[in-house]
Amino acid sequence: MAKSQRIIPAREQVYLEGPKSRSYELKFALRVFTQFIHGFRALHFVGPCVTVFGSARFKEDHPFYVAAREFGKRIAGLGLSTITGGGPGIMEAANRGAFESGGTSIGCNIVLPHEQKENPYLTKSVTFDHFFVRKVMLAKYSYAFIIMPGGFGTMDEFFEILTLVQTKSITQFPVVLYGTEFYKPLMQSIKHMAVYQTISPEDMNLVLVTDDIDEAIQHISKYIKQNYKIKPRKKLWWLFERT
Repeated sequence: MAKSQRIIPAREQVYLEGPKSRSYELKFALRVFTQFIHGFRALHFVGPCVTVFGSARFKEDHPFYVAAREFGKRIAGLGLSTITGGGPGIMEAANRGAFESGGTSIGCNIVLPHEQKENPYLTKSVTFDHFFVRKVMLAKYSYAFIIMPGGFGTMDEFFEILTLVQTKSITQFPVVLYGTEFYKPLMQSIKHMAVYQTISPEDMNLVLVTDDIDEAIQHISKYIKQNYKIKPRKKLWWLFERT
């Protein structure tokens, strides 16, 4: 049998000793708290956002890259900020579309030993050590979510957002699943869940599945116009707030 290899090398030797010491856990909690504060301060003035999720592996000439770039352009046209994971592929494409259109383009990057590197189309960038902190930031400032084709990470993000909407932990913001053929097996699995009553039939209506960029943007725009007015956050100089 071939010797297995770690996909992500461990940073340090780990022993199966159960819970760490209280001082270790306190230091970890403080590091996480610091990451959250860093994110809050960096993104405080970015304005209302639309988050675009998708694979880091699509190249510039791929149709999904082209579509994501157009989404970034359209989001900027709505007067909203585009926020992504800040890396290559779909993330780069959406940031690029917003950046080239004069819109706000935000990246929430993550430290990884492979794949992830900051793309060059960002007007604001912040890097995190932990996925769970990064996912909070990608949800906290957004009023709509576009899920492009992707892998494990994209599915994790999609189902977390869907769960938050389903459980009313966040407002029922628009969730768009782009790529009907790509996501056909997934939607069949979700319908299977409804048949077995592990989800409610009405939960199927929480997601718009489409190949039409116009339909997706109209879906988002209609919701925002019906429920919100875009109002830039003012900087309070006496509180020493910074961009």
